[in-house]
Amino acid sequence: MVHYCVANMPGAVPHTSTKALANATLPYVLKVADQGIEKAAQTDPALRKGINLWQGKVTHKGVAEAHNLELSSLPF
Repeated sequence: MVHYCVANMPGAVPHTSTKALANATLPYVLKVADQGIEKAAQTDPALRKGINLWQGKVTHKGVAEAHNLELSSLPF
């Protein structure tokens, strides 16, 4: 068995990968458009976890640690 990793495999099938990305992200886009970011983040834990920055402050632990920045909490 051979395993390998290529960083830009989606580039080999751009049409298919674009459709897959759109299908995966569209529900979040629609939720934010309908409810606004704050309400959408309050009701959807997955969306909330995806917020890395809020009003210029780092709110994601991994991003803060990777860049040696102060971690802030989301205000909602």
